Amino acid sequence: MSWPQATGPAPVPPSAHTAPWTIPAQRSERVSVAVYAPDPVLYVGIVQQLRQRPEIELVEAGEADSAQVSLVAVDAVDDETSALLNRLRHNPATRTGLVVGTFESGDALQRAIDNGVAAVLRRAEADQDRLLRLVLAIANGEGVLPGDLLAKLLSHVGSMQRSPLDPRAASLSTLAPREAEMLRLVAEGLDTGEIARKTAYSERTVKNVLHEVITRLQLRNRAHAVGYALRNGLI
Repeated sequence: MSWPQATGPAPVPPSAHTAPWTIPAQRSERVSVAVYAPDPVLYVGIVQQLRQRPEIELVEAGEADSAQVSLVAVDAVDDETSALLNRLRHNPATRTGLVVGTFESGDALQRAIDNGVAAVLRRAEADQDRLLRLVLAIANGEGVLPGDLLAKLLSHVGSMQRSPLDPRAASLSTLAPREAEMLRLVAEGLDTGEIARKTAYSERTVKNVLHEVITRLQLRNRAHAVGYALRNGLI
């Protein structure tokens, strides 16, 4: 499978909740984005939409690994997509968003999140404004998940049996009330600003608390933290 990725003037082949759609806070610098898609038509469509936005800088193929945001667009998450997501997950310079046609199962959704996907947008809803909001949310450290997919994720992790061999089980039991409450609000689809208003903490405090939970539990992002907390009955 070929994975085209975003470039400057023209695309070139590479070497290889329901949450309200609120616009994240404006950034002083443009967000660098690399686009990956096995379908050339889908790739060109996304690149052309993002290229029109002054907030976005599409990176050259040779600089894709340094992009702040990696946007992967596929019909479904198959093994090749999972391999790409896993490679991107190990790149500390980038955060990953997924534009997807469908998830065949809750397991496919969980696998995407486990591979570092921070935000998801349905392909049918990927117009220019939503793509921009997705990219800015990812760059700002936010997570985005459509409500029906959140419900699917909650159902999936809720059906999984807690493993007594999970090395994080003991750590999970030490979640402070504030940490559990913030994860609960993330599960309800609230972003950083909404959580701050709900809990009367500053946005910086919310980010620091969630970052501490993710780091301590050796998880990958907010959605992954929510999944583990749900599976262990903490929220």
